[in-house]
Amino acid sequence: MSAPSDIVARVREHALQERGELPARVGEWEVAAAERELGFPLPRLLVRLYQEVANGGFGPEYLLLPLVGESRTAVAEYGPCEYWPHGVLPILDWGCGMYAAVDCLDPDAPVLLFEPNAGPEDWAEAWFTDSPSLAQWLNSWLDGTGWWEEGEENMMTEGAPEPQPWPDATRRLAS
Repeated sequence: MSAPSDIVARVREHALQERGELPARVGEWEVAAAERELGFPLPRLLVRLYQEVANGGFGPEYLLLPLVGESRTAVAEYGPCEYWPHGVLPILDWGCGMYAAVDCLDPDAPVLLFEPNAGPEDWAEAWFTDSPSLAQWLNSWLDGTGWWEEGEENMMTEGAPEPQPWPDATRRLAS
């Protein structure tokens, strides 16, 4: 596993190679304002991505949402409700109602997959663990091994492991 500084540097380099020009980065006061509005602190690695890489516009497939700004942002998309747990920040919209989200209340900052399309009777059944940490999720993108990637290494290949239900979903949705 790469150190956070190495991950941030690799993400920036990869994003520049893929996208060319990146959006502006956010400053400390923007992060502080976002955390006040959300009501919880953001994981340090996520903050560093927004401060040292860009305010969204990079990452797997559909790209990370900007943290803050005038258009659609992670802060604007967040809203605890019957199906969205407190402290779980959407960072990427996969389309069709699906999101990648970071559990900001867990020190490991796992990345979760919200997949509501199966029409669950219990919203806890729509939450899956995508990666045990944001760092591992980013490394999957950097290495081209994420489930969203085409190729032999991803989850979509035959025999690949199925996404596992998020074990904290029921407890976190009840609080």
